[in-house]
Amino acid sequence: MMESSSNSDQNEVSVSGTPTSSVSSPYRRTYSDISGLSHRFDVQSFYNRPSKTNAVVLSGHDEDVSEDAVEPKDDVDADGDEGDSDIDSVEDAELEMMRERFAKLLLGEDMSGSGKGVCTAVTVSNSITNLYATVFGQSLRLQPLSTEKKDLWKREMNCFMSICDYIVEVIPRSLGTNVEITETKLRSDILMSLPALRKLDNMLMEILDSFTDNEFWYVERGSSSMNSSGGGRDTGTFRKVVVQRKDEKWWLPVPCVPAEGLSEEERKHLRHKRDCASQIHKAALAINDSTLNDMDIPDSYLTTLPKSGKASVGDVIYKQLCTAEKFYPDQLLDILKITSEHEALELADKVEASLVTWRRKTGGLTHSKSSWDMMKDIGGDADRGNDKNHILAARARSLLFCLKQRYPELSQTSLDICKIQFNRDVGKAVLESYSRVLEGLAYNVVSWIDDVLYVDRTVRNRED
Repeated sequence: MMESSSNSDQNEVSVSGTPTSSVSSPYRRTYSDISGLSHRFDVQSFYNRPSKTNAVVLSGHDEDVSEDAVEPKDDVDADGDEGDSDIDSVEDAELEMMRERFAKLLLGEDMSGSGKGVCTAVTVSNSITNLYATVFGQSLRLQPLSTEKKDLWKREMNCFMSICDYIVEVIPRSLGTNVEITETKLRSDILMSLPALRKLDNMLMEILDSFTDNEFWYVERGSSSMNSSGGGRDTGTFRKVVVQRKDEKWWLPVPCVPAEGLSEEERKHLRHKRDCASQIHKAALAINDSTLNDMDIPDSYLTTLPKSGKASVGDVIYKQLCTAEKFYPDQLLDILKITSEHEALELADKVEASLVTWRRKTGGLTHSKSSWDMMKDIGGDADRGNDKNHILAARARSLLFCLKQRYPELSQTSLDICKIQFNRDVGKAVLESYSRVLEGLAYNVVSWIDDVLYVDRTVRNRED
């Protein structure tokens, strides 16, 4: 039986059906269509609900309990009885639904019960990913979330976060020369990253909540309002501007601004919120990268690697990596002339494969390496300047970092996907999936603000 947390928010456990919405995030960093939890079930209120009798238990063993104390009161009205009955029936239905979803979670998404389901870590990761799709899948504009979806997100994420309350590490503590005891505390990665992710989550919600009385508005692409003007809002002026810029994203609504453009106060507000969302995106990306770096590299991925890193990246990139006295990754990316996200992702897979190959040859990487160890390796590259594999690995790492900075909408690499699928650590699964969905949401907010500022800038340039 699972122990309930002392935090009332963490005691809220809910269950639901499969979400039907899909994520429109440019990240597309999902890999499962299995649903998470959704409908509400409050465990605390269920166990604390009033008894059907008004019996009073006395402390003395020899004292009698009066019949008036045992029998229900006669002055309870019929409406109150019907209300209690309705509440009980709803709670019973929710309890039964919770049992069903909890069973599916334990079965590892394998309803046959044959033991062929995925592990708990992957199940939790899938659930968080699909909860994000349910809540934010239809959120395509700068506006606050509905109260229902906001409550759903908070309730379900509190449920998933409560898992981490029981992931601890044992630490020995000495009480003297001959006495030593052990203490438990939250695992260090969870203790550092989870509060930060909760803070980033709240900040993103505050940013969305700030877009209430906007000077801009949206129209659906292809609607009649795009080609007509009304209510002082000339929407037809901006249709060609937005379609040309985001023609490949036909599902996004079109932002519109007044004919004279946005006020200076509104532009300052948008720029400030964009800067905040951009910093949130960087922080979530850093936590996600750190968590992925700490995950073990599966043997199934290592067996697919070529024997040499040169075979992965090709002659052109390999020549730039090993011949130049000073390596400038930005210049190399300019030479490659990447024209699409598909080409960028393909290059990232190749560079990452060569990076793993070179690090294995140096003996510094067998499965996984923590972020701190990687930072120490970066500082120690100067001392190992004569080792060609160390130099190539360091330059490949800087090239990969520069590539991800230049293309922030890049999907997950093959190595990242493989790590997530074979990960067995539930704590890392929670941190990785939580940071990933926040990273995607923050990037979407930045993109939506850029769309509005782009339209405003185009309108003001036309007036000039």
